[in-house]
Amino acid sequence: MITENNKLEKFEMQYPLERIAPLEKILFLDIETTGFTAKNSYLYLIGAAYYTNGCWYIKQWFADSYDDEKWLLISFFSFAANYTHLIHFNGNNFDLPYLLHKAAQFNLDYNFESFEGIDLYRRISPYKFFLNIPNCKQKTMERFLGIERKDRFDGGELITVYHNYVKQSTKYNNNELLLHNFEDMKGMLQLTSMLSYYDLFNEKPRAKKVQANSYKDFHGKEQHVLLMNLELPTAIPRQLSTFLNGCSFIGEGDEGRLKVTIYNEEMKYFYSNYKDYYYLPLEDTAIHKSVASFVDKDHRTQATAATCYTRKISSYLPEWDVFIEPFFKRDYTSKELFFELTEERKKDRALFSEYAAHVLNKMANTY
Repeated sequence: MITENNKLEKFEMQYPLERIAPLEKILFLDIETTGFTAKNSYLYLIGAAYYTNGCWYIKQWFADSYDDEKWLLISFFSFAANYTHLIHFNGNNFDLPYLLHKAAQFNLDYNFESFEGIDLYRRISPYKFFLNIPNCKQKTMERFLGIERKDRFDGGELITVYHNYVKQSTKYNNNELLLHNFEDMKGMLQLTSMLSYYDLFNEKPRAKKVQANSYKDFHGKEQHVLLMNLELPTAIPRQLSTFLNGCSFIGEGDEGRLKVTIYNEEMKYFYSNYKDYYYLPLEDTAIHKSVASFVDKDHRTQATAATCYTRKISSYLPEWDVFIEPFFKRDYTSKELFFELTEERKKDRALFSEYAAHVLNKMANTY
């Protein structure tokens, strides 16, 4: 078994990993194998990135022969025992199960139960379409961030390289095998900046400035919008812009700007207990039966779910999943929901922080 330990010179982490755990307790993991199943392939390299004395290091355990698998496992798990958080890329689907199955082959009682795991792939992949990337492979995300690699091979191509190395070891083959894993580890460290997109849609931004504005559209019609300047939970690595259903968002660094259409029109509030109401066709409204005694019976009918409403002309903002009650609709069958932008709500900065999170979450989950 060969062990390599390399310091990352002049490397600065772009994402504040301290939000997750103390840096000295975080371990990154990536493995290299000759196949997808532990039973029918060899584990030939385990890479780990860790932080100590103010610097990041990449440690690699390399199987100089097929017989080194057991010692790779023992060495890695012994080293990992000092850490509490494990970060990997799609490790829940491959790296972790593979290591556990391989350990079982050698009757080694290892597990990952003491770790809190963070799978970068699972954190980022739900926002693939929002980020406008074709897939969520590690190299695709690296290209999205402008990360350049030195290695020339992918993991599949290196399987043959490793088998040839075992038959007749050369320094060239060894370097290529170690370099690929080294680049994977370094790339994974850099990909943590993508966690800021996860934060954007799962944590609440802070509304720093909120104001209503108006403009004339292409047809000369006056439109009204709500503008929110936001402080994002963490700085995003690349500018991001999107538009959805009258809402637009532009984010860069730790600042964002959210624009939402204000609807100045008549909306309807529907009462749920329609059996307790009468509908007045002439007035086009519903009233409770307790106050309907003065209405002529010829001018009232039993309300239905579709006619049990009151109408109100006001300013409204769109909402999804009933963010604020009471909610209004244009008609009973409409799926679009709105809440009234009252004078009191216009002054509630905390409410707009919550609302910004609500809109961003809808944007992310619609793509």
